[in-house]
Amino acid sequence: MGNCLVAQSGGPTAVINASLAGVIRANQLNPLYDRVFGGLHGIEGVLDDKLYDLTDLTEHEIELLKQTPSSALGTCRYKLKRGNDADYRRLVEVMDAHDIDVMFYIGGNDSMDTVDALAEWAVANAPQKRFIGIPKTVDNDLVPVDHCPGFPSAAKLACQVTHATYLDYAAYTRPEVFVLETMGRDAGWLAASCCVTGDVDLLVLPEVDFDRDAFLAEVQKKFDEKGECYIVVSEGAHYADGRYLSAGDAANDGFAHAVLGGAALTLKQMIIDAGIVPRGVVQDLSRAARSSNFAQSLVDVTEAYDLGMSAHMRSGDTAFTGQVVGVLRNEAAAAEGRYASEIFAGPASEFANFVKHFPTEWILPNYQGISEEALAYFRPLIEGEPKLVMKGGLPATIVPFNKR
Repeated sequence: MGNCLVAQSGGPTAVINASLAGVIRANQLNPLYDRVFGGLHGIEGVLDDKLYDLTDLTEHEIELLKQTPSSALGTCRYKLKRGNDADYRRLVEVMDAHDIDVMFYIGGNDSMDTVDALAEWAVANAPQKRFIGIPKTVDNDLVPVDHCPGFPSAAKLACQVTHATYLDYAAYTRPEVFVLETMGRDAGWLAASCCVTGDVDLLVLPEVDFDRDAFLAEVQKKFDEKGECYIVVSEGAHYADGRYLSAGDAANDGFAHAVLGGAALTLKQMIIDAGIVPRGVVQDLSRAARSSNFAQSLVDVTEAYDLGMSAHMRSGDTAFTGQVVGVLRNEAAAAEGRYASEIFAGPASEFANFVKHFPTEWILPNYQGISEEALAYFRPLIEGEPKLVMKGGLPATIVPFNKR
């Protein structure tokens, strides 16, 4: 039957391992492959022939895997470049050495581009090899899906932190501003989701060029009206000329993406320098949003697991390659006020190298938040909590495979 390979790439999410668990469990229930190998540290580790046999994980290990944060196989920021035949041929050598016919790649935009590039190259150079994508990203910026695995859990954590820190902030009478920063380089989905709490006074997103004077005027209004101002900003917020608000945009992450962070600090200091308030508080969600397994959305972990199982099932068709599985919202259910999702598959080329921005029609003017339509989009995604296996008062986790 041959074997299959699964690898993870890019920034982890709270449910990325649920998709991995889905592939493993699906093969146990319907053994399309003799062995399921995991590539340690993404494509970079695979090229170094660093594989781990996942075939016979116990049911208990799979349950723990589903609730383990970060990438249990290890991840990387290495991208296969089109035209770099040496890497492509090396990958095929490793696959041949382990009798691997199919590779599942769990990742974001760049990883789906890798799936597309590999499948395209394989047509002429290794037609027996197939490549399938399983998406994930807390940024929620992939098309053509309704949402990406990992985002609902990040949004759930973001909402919990927003509400808790707002209550903490609101307990004081001293004049200060509170600024929460979320991830989101190009799209403001995660920052916008914080508005579900009803606690956000002002929202700064990458989709709207930042206007310093207009923003400070709104901050002043909030303090004049209510004596407080809780602000949420996306790390990718920028001026009209493209300059990021954040101070840390000089380096890059290996994919030529600016390494962001510091937008909230910039806003806080801007407000203090304007003389609106003498002090401020900053909360940076950063990696907490993508690794908080204790705040998994039940919708999210269920869909992530199902996507892994669906990718495995569809791979039984020998023509299934260069494809990515994704989640769509059931429109009929939505029209009835219910949430339901369905899994589809499409060409990796339709997932890669596009950015799904937060809809500008959902953004209220003057940094005032988001529309009711946007709230209706977010609310069902953060519903439900999985029953976690606990140990010592904490969610139990497996030992990462790259650490064994």
